Amino acid sequence: MAGNTFGTIFKITTFGESHGVALGAVVDGCPPNIEINEEIIQKELDKRKPGQSKFVTQRKEEDEIEILSGVFEGKTTGTPIGLLIKNIDQKSKDYENIKNKFRPGHADITYQEKYGIRDYRGGGRASARETAMRVAGGAIAKQVLNSMNIDVKSGVVQVGKIEAENINFDTEKNEFNFLDDSKVFELEEFFKTLIKNQDSIGARILINIAGMPAGIGSPVFSKLDAELAKALMSVNAVKAVEIGMGAKVASMKGSENRDLITKDGFNSNNSGGILGGISNGDEINLYASLKPTSSISQKTSTIDTENNEVELEIKGRHDPCVGLRAAPILEAMTSICILDQILLDRGQCFDVPRKFD
Repeated sequence: MAGNTFGTIFKITTFGESHGVALGAVVDGCPPNIEINEEIIQKELDKRKPGQSKFVTQRKEEDEIEILSGVFEGKTTGTPIGLLIKNIDQKSKDYENIKNKFRPGHADITYQEKYGIRDYRGGGRASARETAMRVAGGAIAKQVLNSMNIDVKSGVVQVGKIEAENINFDTEKNEFNFLDDSKVFELEEFFKTLIKNQDSIGARILINIAGMPAGIGSPVFSKLDAELAKALMSVNAVKAVEIGMGAKVASMKGSENRDLITKDGFNSNNSGGILGGISNGDEINLYASLKPTSSISQKTSTIDTENNEVELEIKGRHDPCVGLRAAPILEAMTSICILDQILLDRGQCFDVPRKFD
C-alpha cells in the first residue's frame, strides 16, 4: 500500500510532482458506455487552477487535460482511463535557497524521514498541485453520478472569523468561491491586509450531495461517513471533517439532535443524510476545515538536513488561503467516493431496489 490509489471498484491512481514534467492519473473501474464530455473535465479543472485572481497563487498553469485512453467516440469503454496534464510554469530556482531546510508545517521533514530522499521543488509529491488529477478523475465520476441524477456541489462558508450567514449555492461566482455574496466586500478588505502582512488564513468548505438514494454504505468499519471522511482527509491541508451538525452535537440534547421521521420523510437533517453509516435518502452535508498555508513570506526559524538551527525565508508563489481553490478538489474526492460506494452496493445488494430520482 503505497498510498497513491483511492477506491475499491471505481479507483484513481495519481502520479507526478509539482515541478516535474507532468501530472497524471489512471481511473479504473469506470462503468462503460458513459458519455464523457472533455469540456466538463476542463471546466472543473479551471475552477481549481492557479492564477485566477489576485487572492490566489500567481503560478500560471493552463491545466489542459489530455485523455490518453479509455474513452472511444465520446463514451467510456470500461477500460482504464489515462489522464495527463503537463506542467508549464515551474520556477524551481525559487526553492534553491531552502532545499536543505525543512519548512515548518510542510511534509518536507516527514518525507525525508520516510523515504530518505525528497523532491524539495514546491513540495514535490506532497504539493497541492497533485490535486489537479483528483479533480480530473472526479469530473469523470461526477458525469457518471449525473446520469443517476446525483449532484455534488460545494463552496466556502468560512474564512477566518468571517462566516456565511445565508448559504446559497446559486450565488453569483465571486473571487472567494464564497456561498454568501453579502460577505465579499468584507473578505476583500480582509485579504488586502492579510497579503500586506505576508500571512495566510484557514477556511471551511461545505460539500452537499443531493439525489443520493437510501441504502448506500456499509455497517461497522466501512460506514459511508467514515469513507467520506477518509476521502476528504486525504486532501492537502484538511485537518477536520464534519457530517451534518458536526462538532455542534457536543452541545445538543438528544431531543434537539434526533431527526424525527414522518410519512413524508425527516423533519430535520442534523445527521447530515447518514444513519448508522448508511445513507437515509436525505441530502448529505459535509464540512471540511483547511489549515492556513504554511508557506508564508514572514521570516522564521527551522532546522536543516544536518540538524542545525537556521533562519528561513520562503519565496515563490503561494496561496494566502488554500481553501479558496479547495472546493472543486473536495467535490472531486466526494464524487469518487460516492460512486465507488454505489458500485460496491450494487455488487452486494444487486436485487435490492434503489431509488435514483
